[in-house]
Amino acid sequence: MTISREAFGTLFDGFQQDAFRLETLDDYGASATVDAYRAFLAGEPKPAHHNAAWRARVQRHTAAGHRIYRVHILARPLTPYLRFELGWGYRTNTTAGEEFFILDITEKPNPLEEIPDFWMFDESTAVSMTYDDTGAFLGAHQQPEIEQFIHHRDTALHHAEPFTDWWERYGST
Repeated sequence: MTISREAFGTLFDGFQQDAFRLETLDDYGASATVDAYRAFLAGEPKPAHHNAAWRARVQRHTAAGHRIYRVHILARPLTPYLRFELGWGYRTNTTAGEEFFILDITEKPNPLEEIPDFWMFDESTAVSMTYDDTGAFLGAHQQPEIEQFIHHRDTALHHAEPFTDWWERYGST
């Protein structure tokens, strides 16, 4: 079932335990971070306010004891967008308490081939997301089969490693 952006947005305020994200794309460059991505590509310094609204939301949740975490499935070499997202986004957002994991499929098969990007809230609501070829967000769809998405999350976490460990090895490549 398709849900509105507003309904999707309220899920980020209403969860009580955890919010999990699976990211599967190499490029979300046409989504909400367009100006920051352009600055990154131009070699400009990262603005101090980069992701400020998201970091504030994450800090509110983590201060209340809620967990926000994600796994990104990727392969090296990193696309310019992934260098931006991981270098500017993940490294900054960890300071707010968000947790990141990398499932690097450079030298192994993808255990979640054909699984879409999704957010899952409190193991009770799963929302898949669709994007066009440029990485522009097209829409969100609430999924009725929550057990499938719990399994996808668990599989992703089983095969992933903490972002900080992965970044230490590959962040400059």
